[in-house]
Amino acid sequence: MKHLLHKKPKLSCLVLAMSAVGWTVPSYAMLAQNMSVDLRSLSLGNAVTADPPGINSIHFNPAGLTKIKGLQLDIQLMMADFAIEADLSAPKDFEVFGYSDDPIVCNDAVSNSEPLCSEFKTAHTKVDGVALYLPVLDKIVKLPPGPVTAPTAGIAYKPPGSKYTYANAFYAPMIAGYYRDQDDPGVYMGRQVALERITYLSPSVAYQINDELSVGLSVGMSYQAIALNTDFRAPNPLVGVFRLFDEEICGPFREQANLVTDLLLFGICNAEESLGPFKKAANLDVSLQQTLSPTYNIGVLWEPNERFAWGAVYQSGNKMRLKGKYKVSYANGTRSIINDGLQSSITGQILGAILGFPSYIPEEEKGLLSMNLSFPAHFQTGIKYKVLPNLQINFDVGWTDFGVWDAFNFEFDREVQVLKIAKILVPGTTNTTLPFPLDFNTRWNWGIGMEYEHTSRIKFRLGYEPRDSAVPDNKRNILAPINAAKMFGAGIGYRFDPDTDIDLTLMHLRSRDTVPAGTSTLLNQTGVTNAMYNPYAGLDAKTKATVNIMGLVYRTRW
Repeated sequence: MKHLLHKKPKLSCLVLAMSAVGWTVPSYAMLAQNMSVDLRSLSLGNAVTADPPGINSIHFNPAGLTKIKGLQLDIQLMMADFAIEADLSAPKDFEVFGYSDDPIVCNDAVSNSEPLCSEFKTAHTKVDGVALYLPVLDKIVKLPPGPVTAPTAGIAYKPPGSKYTYANAFYAPMIAGYYRDQDDPGVYMGRQVALERITYLSPSVAYQINDELSVGLSVGMSYQAIALNTDFRAPNPLVGVFRLFDEEICGPFREQANLVTDLLLFGICNAEESLGPFKKAANLDVSLQQTLSPTYNIGVLWEPNERFAWGAVYQSGNKMRLKGKYKVSYANGTRSIINDGLQSSITGQILGAILGFPSYIPEEEKGLLSMNLSFPAHFQTGIKYKVLPNLQINFDVGWTDFGVWDAFNFEFDREVQVLKIAKILVPGTTNTTLPFPLDFNTRWNWGIGMEYEHTSRIKFRLGYEPRDSAVPDNKRNILAPINAAKMFGAGIGYRFDPDTDIDLTLMHLRSRDTVPAGTSTLLNQTGVTNAMYNPYAGLDAKTKATVNIMGLVYRTRW
């Protein structure tokens, strides 16, 4: 360990834990957009702007509502199952400040006190089930393992002889959440995560200009919530300094401590427990919400003949002000370094004052939290074309303004002790604010669908939608690893009688990703500069996400 003595010890890394606050990035789950809106659309690869899906045209293209006659009711029952997994492994020459005994990937016995691991293993992390944030209870609720079923519904009315159609629907543009076992190696990137955007009212109107052209407008009134509970650790060389002091320097002085050693070592050796690069430092619990987040959708549909149609929709963005609560619970080592260590020595107190460190860290801190969040705008356009009398092809391209997520800024209602240290590491941080850069990319995507009319009663559908990722390569993580993905859909439509239709849909989405050690600043970046959030610094990661959806739509008219 002599070579470690040449490392210059610094205390500025003590509160990397507060960078976890910035890591509550709700936007990752938004990459699963349009996954929980309409089953028929999923079976056609979401290529439906020119072939809008009944009442859920409210979302995909409100102009399509003009195709409804009389009074129509749509009831949708959706059952979803998913798996989010990752493998973490140590590459050759893995170490953090000379230590490689990371219990996540080290297979040595717990009693082995050697700093270098002799045998490595591959750690596997997975989610155990679905989690939802319930505002009434103000907490994340863990549902039993297995598929989850949820209903949505909508109603529309076009008066006889009128060119206007009126509609309203209840649906979820985005909803995702999960939980992990407390002993899972992935708890440092989300023990419990929930993201919800639920449109509870969507008053809509469509107008048929003539036999070929229609326009439509819908206004969505939505509820937005974000919740996260996660453990935190900081495999950073600066944190390794504390372990070096604790194991290599402080040992001989603990039983013979005196004023001289306290002055020379800043009182660090008086800490009852120290930090280490692989030790849990804190736990973060955050919830944010906004009860009313309005957006609007404007659509146009042109059908010059029975074989061809063109449609387009613009879904507006929205600037939200989310408000909620936070709680940071500190591990004993984090508290002891300040409370029992630096504060026990005059030189430690002076050093802390110069660096702006807090004089005391409590067991936990609670307070109110707020942040500005922009919901991204979306534009989509497409065509449908009957290549044969009974075979129709749909093709859409879409653009989503994920670029509005360049950074999130968290605002606390009071001074948070660890932010006093975080501001040394993170530019723009103050005692009450914390910025978090994202640098998301705006992306174009496409989808294609095919519908075959076997008889006047039965239709078969197939769809495919490759999804490019808005997450930059240097921001990949295991929080929600739906990055570049492929979605496959299939469905059957059955006309039960002239006024009743039933649609059955199956959808499968899969995503794979490899994140080599040191390539992501939100997962495994190495070196002193990994000050934001890298709980698996120096480790290779392979992620896998699978989503399966099955559902039934009942559509009836009067």
